[in-house]
Amino acid sequence: MNISEDINAAVAVMKEGGIILYPTDTVWGLGCDARNPSAVARIFEVKRRADSKALISLVSSEDMLRCHAGEVPDGILDMVRGSERPVTVVFPHGTDVAPALLGEDGSIGMRLTREAYSAALCEGLGGPVVSTSANISGNPAPAFFDGIDPEIVAAADYVALYRRDDHTPSRPSRVVKAEPDGSVTVLRP
Repeated sequence: MNISEDINAAVAVMKEGGIILYPTDTVWGLGCDARNPSAVARIFEVKRRADSKALISLVSSEDMLRCHAGEVPDGILDMVRGSERPVTVVFPHGTDVAPALLGEDGSIGMRLTREAYSAALCEGLGGPVVSTSANISGNPAPAFFDGIDPEIVAAADYVALYRRDDHTPSRPSRVVKAEPDGSVTVLRP
């Protein structure tokens, strides 16, 4: 299977409401269509994560980001564009996503991915893809595919073939919060 077939298979599973295990711009993650409430609920179940802890989503373009996060201040876009490391931004309001992805205050965490595989997933799906580390909640996030708990692998409806043998070190994203007044609060440097 080539990379295009791998992406198409993953997208087809997400369009049917399934969950995938895939490499992101940071670590391996569990994902699904961020607009599908039942798929999002399954990810919470697989991770054994409290639904009060919102998940983030990846988007592949600034337009897709605006569609689901509303107005995006230029300063935030400049920060994201200028950072060598991926930046997850918590925006004040999320729209057109599963309600479980929103914080209690209606906020949403989104990251504009520059990694080709995860961006292609978003493009193929035509919307945001949930991105949460491929681990049981409370356990360390695995650095590589071969460190993922077999229970997580078995729970996915599709497991990407891309980068399974990759052992390139990665770091989690920076996390910042875009405040309603336009200022930025750093949540994870």
